[in-house]
Amino acid sequence: MPDTAPPPADAQHALADRLAQVEERIAAACERAGRSRSEITVVAVSKMFSLDVIRAAQAEGLTRFGENRARELRDKAGDLPGAFEGGDVAWHMVGHLQRNKAKFVARHADFFQALDSPRLADELDKRAAKNDRRLPCLVQVNITGAEQKYGLAPDALHAFLDELATREHLSVKGLMAMASYTDDEGKVRGQFRRMKELFDTYDAGENPRVEMDILSLGMSGDFEIAIEEGATMLRLGSALFGPRPYDD
Repeated sequence: MPDTAPPPADAQHALADRLAQVEERIAAACERAGRSRSEITVVAVSKMFSLDVIRAAQAEGLTRFGENRARELRDKAGDLPGAFEGGDVAWHMVGHLQRNKAKFVARHADFFQALDSPRLADELDKRAAKNDRRLPCLVQVNITGAEQKYGLAPDALHAFLDELATREHLSVKGLMAMASYTDDEGKVRGQFRRMKELFDTYDAGENPRVEMDILSLGMSGDFEIAIEEGATMLRLGSALFGPRPYDD
């Protein structure tokens, strides 16, 4: 369960300071890449943090929050509704989803960032239909090649996107990936470049379910490289919130 203690005043100041530092780094990376700051969207990954911390982040201007557990997203959205349920924030499910928890995402998530199999697409499509909606999604790619990582193999991506044309209650907005956890900047940069190539080379012109608008790359340890290589969405946790209260 997430920590429920409200953040003290010094924690609010620390959050504001971290956000200011992140914004400086985003601006600098955009300048190096010849891009506009307006091209970059930040999702604040709030898993394991209390609603008080999330509301403090909202007070600093953050409006998109990411959770990696479906039940935690459900519980938080129950108290702080997302846009689909008439609220002022947007809840992104950014973690791997088991099919038996798809109902929570279809009911409460504003965005699902980890679509990675036909069976999950079928279940989400069915659940979204029951909730009379089209669920915005990103398709997750396993760009590292590591067997323990979730996501589609790069070579299988475009065929999978073609297959999604039949899921009437899903709306695919782009791609998501996580780079290798490594200090090797060249390796990370190469993986992000491969993602940009996959993103740029899919022709969505005849696919009514797919628009290549969002490339979600970059987390707290590598978001500047992601910006330089074409990311349009960042998923930032510790860079904004600091160390998590606990995590298993």
